[in-house]
Amino acid sequence: MVDEKANQVFKNGLIYTVDRNRTWAQAIAIAGDRIVFVGSNDGVDAFIGSGTAVIDLEGKMVLPGFVDSHAHPSHAMDLVGNISLYLLSSLEEYEKAIAEFVDAHPDKEVFRGSGWADTFFQSSGPTKGILDAIIPDRPIAIVSYDGHSMWVNSTTLKKARITKDTPDPVGGRIERDPETGEPSGTLRETAFRLVENVIPDYTLEERNNALLAYQEMASRVGITMSHDAMLEAQAITAFNALAKEGRLRMRFRGSITIDPRLDLKQQVEMLVDERSRNTHPYFQTSAAKIFVDGVVEGGTAYLLDPYEHKPWFRGEPIWKPDILNDACVALDREHIQIHLHVIGDGATRIALDALEQAQESNGKRDGRHLVTHLQLVSEKDIHRLAQLGVVGVPQPFWFKIDEYFSELALPYLGKKRAEKQYPMQSLIDAGVIMASASDFPVTIPFDPLIAIQTGITRSAISDSSKGVLWPEERSTLEEMIVSYTFNGAYANFLEKKTGSIEVGKQADIIVLNHNLFEIPTGEIARTKVLLTLVDGKEVFRTSEFAGVML
Repeated sequence: MVDEKANQVFKNGLIYTVDRNRTWAQAIAIAGDRIVFVGSNDGVDAFIGSGTAVIDLEGKMVLPGFVDSHAHPSHAMDLVGNISLYLLSSLEEYEKAIAEFVDAHPDKEVFRGSGWADTFFQSSGPTKGILDAIIPDRPIAIVSYDGHSMWVNSTTLKKARITKDTPDPVGGRIERDPETGEPSGTLRETAFRLVENVIPDYTLEERNNALLAYQEMASRVGITMSHDAMLEAQAITAFNALAKEGRLRMRFRGSITIDPRLDLKQQVEMLVDERSRNTHPYFQTSAAKIFVDGVVEGGTAYLLDPYEHKPWFRGEPIWKPDILNDACVALDREHIQIHLHVIGDGATRIALDALEQAQESNGKRDGRHLVTHLQLVSEKDIHRLAQLGVVGVPQPFWFKIDEYFSELALPYLGKKRAEKQYPMQSLIDAGVIMASASDFPVTIPFDPLIAIQTGITRSAISDSSKGVLWPEERSTLEEMIVSYTFNGAYANFLEKKTGSIEVGKQADIIVLNHNLFEIPTGEIARTKVLLTLVDGKEVFRTSEFAGVML
């Protein structure tokens, strides 16, 4: 007999613990928010008391809760109450959705939205004339699905005083009509800031509603922790408001965006101060987000060699190497985790140079600095990531041949580079800890099971006949699960509390309707999450899971 009785016991399961030995078990006992037993059906009986709920799993699979190590929960506002173009498949559908929203909100003074894709436009992006035809008299700004470009109408440009004489801001670009030089309607990267006085910020209520909606979506796909990778002051206020009200139901960790144009010392001090103030178990900030470059589709990724369609141009880094070096040294000195956005192989190179400079200046330590996206990585830099102790944060959803590959990657990068996008297995083999992510809302749906299947097959879920993207980089089911569980916890310094099913850890667990190891790979993405627990509390249950009591 044991002194501590469980309030919940799950028996007759296929429990993949993701512990160091990749142990399987039959039963789990949970007392309060912690796991107190993992083992056999017979062994768990000692933890059953008169008040214990005993649930028969009937052979269903149990995993640790999924961790999305790079997402943007605080940028879900356009999914709840604004113009959403996500999942639409043509320019005509965009125009219809925008027009319907405008017609439905005749009293709205400013319109906002997001979700358009560059695949439907030329390299210079969408034009203001399309929006002018729908809404000629009020400002409108719609951000692309990747968050790196903004589509505006003439009224927005006029009110922001953006003309053909307005210079491109540092780290950004105003797309222009090639004949007249006038702004064409697309703003890239830091050029967003030129319309800040025209397009007002979201309200606290909008931000709160977005976070609550995100939590609901995340729990349905088994995500129990998410790293918000681009926090701003308003988002931090919303997180803290919900935390204080007890309305956060999953773990959030966050990176606060810093700006190369602002005083570095003051920004570091701000990060240290925020880290000391944001201490709720479900919301903490311990990292700085740095956009080293932009994106391939916007022509703002920083490459080692020129773009295929612009042989005179290889992009420019948003952070100049010397400033980036200084920033990484200063952040690392204060034990602030550094979260680096890199797309191009040139950006990867200077990011690693900066992290190496930080290590040389401050000494080697367990910094767990994050390098996300890693779309293009020179073979020379693969082992550098491991040597520097960097945590790779890839988005396996993107490991496929699709419209992006054929309409953007091929013409922008050329065949050789396009076929060598998103290394994964070579980084794992080199010893890099890889913590998978979605980059939500860039990726919708953001179900980790879709990512796990795509990471194994490197082909599109919807149409695998299009081929395999870099087949040598395919990973195993075990490696993909680890990347979405234990490694995600490790990336957030929480591997001692969650990320695996072990005695003493928080009870963050999910139940699936199929054992992923026993079904064809092509059925992984169709597997359903039946139950999600965070700290032992039920945050999602499908009607399919009756939770039969024994």
